[in-house]
Amino acid sequence: MISLTASARPISRKAHRVAVGALFFLLGLCFATWASRIPSIQQRMGISEAGLGGVLLSIPLGQLLTLPLAGWLVARQGSRKVVLWGVVLYATALLGLGWADNLYQLIPCLVLFGVGGNLTNISVNTQAVGVERLYKHKPIMASFHGLWSLAGFVAAAIGTFMIGHAVTPGVHFILIVAFIIAGMLVSAGYTVRQDSGVDPDQPIFVKPDKELLGLGAIAFCALICEGAMFDWSGVYFKKVIQADKDWVGAGYTAFMSTMALGRFGADWLAERLGPRRVIQLCGLLTATGLSIAVALPSLPTALLGFLLVGFGTSAVVPLVYSAAGRSTHMSAGMALAAVSTIGFFGFLLGPPIIGFVAGATSLRVSFAFIAFMGLCVSAVASRVRV
Repeated sequence: MISLTASARPISRKAHRVAVGALFFLLGLCFATWASRIPSIQQRMGISEAGLGGVLLSIPLGQLLTLPLAGWLVARQGSRKVVLWGVVLYATALLGLGWADNLYQLIPCLVLFGVGGNLTNISVNTQAVGVERLYKHKPIMASFHGLWSLAGFVAAAIGTFMIGHAVTPGVHFILIVAFIIAGMLVSAGYTVRQDSGVDPDQPIFVKPDKELLGLGAIAFCALICEGAMFDWSGVYFKKVIQADKDWVGAGYTAFMSTMALGRFGADWLAERLGPRRVIQLCGLLTATGLSIAVALPSLPTALLGFLLVGFGTSAVVPLVYSAAGRSTHMSAGMALAAVSTIGFFGFLLGPPIIGFVAGATSLRVSFAFIAFMGLCVSAVASRVRV
């Protein structure tokens, strides 16, 4: 059982930070493990690009089932309880994805994966806001997201190793889930036990104000880019770049490495340039990197482009979530729920949209669309107070 009872001994803010950081890492590992094996599962089941886009709609369907329930659950039950049980649900769904033999088994598991992803996304970010408050609002949100991205890099490397050694997704996922559950149990006792600013009587349906809607719009555009890169990087390198088998995952690895690196430096950069300028710069880097990969589809130029996209997507979401957590109109949990819900639509709808565009035109055209979303990030940031 996961212990949810309060401890008599006070917990240091450093211990809280380490525990919540560990949860970010575990959640990133869970999602990126699935993403690293999408090409394998697509090939095993004989799914076309357009078909894969349709299948991936199952994830946003799972998210829809918990909207706006996730924010309400965090407000009523506390982010700690929601994130811990959410990890269990997320890991269980990952196991199902690894052992699914056909679409009738794969699609329900993807729905469950979407449910777990949405619950953990909102609750773990609420935990991060709580830790940030313990540090007197010192900007540390990006470092948590950096751990999530670092986990994606680790998962990509593990996935490349597993593919190279012909390890099936089922066996691969069992090993990862065992690690995730063990890590969650160790971290559980050190998470933030009481969310700040929570109103247990908060209504389920709360209309975000103009400021939060603007932040949500930035997150939406940025997460379309992220979601597409997570799910389609391997396919792009395989079908467009025509990379050798050992290099199919190189684009994803390049993207994740610079995303993690950028997030660990985002708080420092935002203090010096200001969050708005950092977000505008990130949007331009995303558009530039994708334009290079589309216009010059060779291995060296595509790798360079994907490196730039990683830097471009690194700071946007952490800075937006940090701003949402400081909202004066809602509790941190409900404000994060509003903004992350809007943004996560981009994250989960982006990959299916790319599949449909690729099916109607080509993968290169679909990646040009992602570049346009990067420009939108810069444009919207110029009109929103961050």
